[in-house]
Amino acid sequence: MGDMKYILRFLGIVLMVEGVLMLSCLVPALHFDDGTAGSIALSGAFTVTVGLWLRVTFGKARVLRARRMAYLLVVLMWVVLALFGMLPFLTTGTLTGVEDALFESMSGITSTGATVFSAVEWLPASVLFWRSMTQWFGGFGIVLLVLAVVPSLGINKYSLYTAEASGADNTGKQSATMGATVRQTLGVYVLLTGVFVWLLYKSGMQVWDAVNITFTNISSGGFSIYNNSLERLTHGQQYIVAAAMLLSGVNFAMLYNLLTFRWDRLRHKVEQLRFYLLVAVVCSLFVVVSLVVKMGYGVGDALRCGVVQTVSVLTTTGSLVADTSGWWVPVTFLYVVLSMCGGMAGSTTGGLKAMRVLILVRHVSKTLRDRLHPRAVSPVRLNGTPVRPELATNVMVCFMVFVMVCFVGIMLLMVCGINATESIGAVVACMTGYGPGLGTSGGFGCYAHFTLSAKLVCSLLMLMGRLECLTVVILFTPAFFKMKIEK
Repeated sequence: MGDMKYILRFLGIVLMVEGVLMLSCLVPALHFDDGTAGSIALSGAFTVTVGLWLRVTFGKARVLRARRMAYLLVVLMWVVLALFGMLPFLTTGTLTGVEDALFESMSGITSTGATVFSAVEWLPASVLFWRSMTQWFGGFGIVLLVLAVVPSLGINKYSLYTAEASGADNTGKQSATMGATVRQTLGVYVLLTGVFVWLLYKSGMQVWDAVNITFTNISSGGFSIYNNSLERLTHGQQYIVAAAMLLSGVNFAMLYNLLTFRWDRLRHKVEQLRFYLLVAVVCSLFVVVSLVVKMGYGVGDALRCGVVQTVSVLTTTGSLVADTSGWWVPVTFLYVVLSMCGGMAGSTTGGLKAMRVLILVRHVSKTLRDRLHPRAVSPVRLNGTPVRPELATNVMVCFMVFVMVCFVGIMLLMVCGINATESIGAVVACMTGYGPGLGTSGGFGCYAHFTLSAKLVCSLLMLMGRLECLTVVILFTPAFFKMKIEK
C-alpha cells in the first residue's frame, strides 16, 4: 500500500509537469486568436489541479521500497499521460471520439507519429502546438524529464531510467550520478532543439513553423503542421531537417562527450555509431538508385528524397518528403525492415536499436563459426570488449518478445477487420514508432478509417513499442506478483 501511495505521488508530479506544458499552448492560442484559449486553459488547469491534489494527498510517501514497482509506475505514468493528453483534443472539439483522442495522444507522447487526422492545416494553432509538444517531451522521455528537474524522489533513479528505456546503452557512464547524467543529456537535447530552430529560421522559415518542425523531428516523432509533411519545404530546409533526424538517432551521452571534448569516453560507442551510419549510407544509396532506375527521378531529386526519407525511416521519425506509398515495392519492404532497426541506444529513436541489431548479427556470425570450429573460443565483441553473457541474453529476449508481440498484434488487427497488408504495416509502424503504415495508412494517409477496437490495439502497441515491450510484459509475469519486498 505504501508503494501505491508513492506511485500516486509520483503521478501527481508528472501530471503537474504535463499540465504546465499544456498551459504553454495558450501562447499560440492567444497569439493566433484561434478561439481555443478557454478550452486549453481548462484542460491545463484541470491537469495541474489533479496532479497537485495527488502530490499533496500522498506527499508523505517518499520511498518506493519494491524495485519491481518501478515498472508499474512507468507503465501507469505513460497511460495517465495519454489519458490527460486527450483533453486538448476533446475540449477544443477537434476530436469527438475518445478512441481517436486516445490514439492521437498516445501517438504524440510515444513520439510515434501515427495520426487520425486526414488533414492538419485546419486544426487550431494550440492543438498543433500540443501535438508538437507531446512529441518533444515524449521523445526525450517524461521520466527522464522528471529525473532532471526533481532532485530527490525516494527511489533508485537507475531503476526508473531502465524501466522507461530498457534499450538504454549504459556502457561508459559519463557522470557519477544518474541525475547529473540525465541533466547533461537534457542539456544536449535542448541545445540541439534551439540550434535547429535557428537554422530553419535562418533558411527563411517562420518561427512558428521552425519550432513545430524542430520539435517533431528532433524527437523522432514525425507529426507535421502541413498536410504533406515535409514536401512543401525547400530543398535546403529538407536537408536541415534530415540532419536533425540523423543527430536525434545518435546516443545523447556520446553527443555530450563530443561537445565537451571528452574523447576518452567515446570509445564505448564508436562501433554502434559506425554501424548506424553505415546502415544509413548503404540504404540511402539503394533507395537513390532505385528512384532513378525504377521511378524515373532525376539524380538531384532522387538524392534528396532518397537520403532524407531513408534517414527519416531509420530514425523512426516518419516525416515524409513524398508520398512513398507509390514507390517501388522492394524500397517499401526495405523501409519496413529498416524502421525495426532504429538508431543508437540512448537516442530518441524507436525500433530495436542499432546496438541490439549489431549484437544479434555478431551472435549469428559467432554461432556459424562455432559450427565450423567447435573448440575455438570466439566471444561476441562490441567496441573490442567481449559482450557479457547476460547482455547477449537480454538482447535475444528483447528480440523474441518484440517479434512475438508483432505477431499477436497483426492477428488482433486482422480480427478487428483490418486487411493483412495494413495490419502488418500498422503493427510495425506502431511498435517501432515510425508512424505511417502500409496501404491507406501509409504515405500521406492516416488511421481514421481503422475500427474502434483496431485503434485501441494500435494505442497499446505504441505504448509497448515506446517502453520496448519488456516493461509492459513484466507486469503480467507471476514473479511480479510476489509479495517479497526487494531491498
